[in-house]
Amino acid sequence: MLLVALIGGRITPSFTRNWLAKQRPDGAMPASFDFLDRAALAATALACAIWVAAPEGMLAPWLELVAGVTLGLRLARWRDQATLREPLLWVLHLGYGWLSFGFLLLALSGLNPALPQSAALHALTVGAIGTMTLAVMTRASLGHTGCPLTAGPGTTTIYALVTLATVLRLAASIDGSGYIVFLSLAAAAGSGAFGLFALLYAKPFMAPRVKDETARPI
Repeated sequence: MLLVALIGGRITPSFTRNWLAKQRPDGAMPASFDFLDRAALAATALACAIWVAAPEGMLAPWLELVAGVTLGLRLARWRDQATLREPLLWVLHLGYGWLSFGFLLLALSGLNPALPQSAALHALTVGAIGTMTLAVMTRASLGHTGCPLTAGPGTTTIYALVTLATVLRLAASIDGSGYIVFLSLAAAAGSGAFGLFALLYAKPFMAPRVKDETARPI
């Protein structure tokens, strides 16, 4: 979780800023790294440490609450609403949003035993880690093969599937009566997201689209 908070918190505003600078050079940009960012990272690190050391302690849910709130405030300053036209960007914001939401659910489950902790765990794993992993893999694959940094229908479908998998997995944790159905659908959606990535991107013959200016016909 700390790596998602740290690395995701570096690339998300950076990539957003670069894109917005090309779209609207005079428009508002994501906030620069400041005290709130440091506080969010410190709260996340402390919450993770207490979660591991004393998950049932009285302090754990309150630290998790602080981490969730500060991570959410941090995300709110990154101009996420301006990225809705480019799935390659908004998926990063979505992944970071799952991180914040996961910590909030973790705090609520500690304060209210009626909410299963598994819901928080799936928001953090399937949601934050799964979404961020696919977001970075697709962007890196496009960038390193010289393809335009924009998400086509296939890539957007990958993002939709991992989001659907997260929502369904949360539903399975909360609604015990539909557990098997929701779990099966979540597994299908998650497998579909990574399977589609493999089909579209993990090809040894995926050639760059950028011309090699050093090459000359013999």
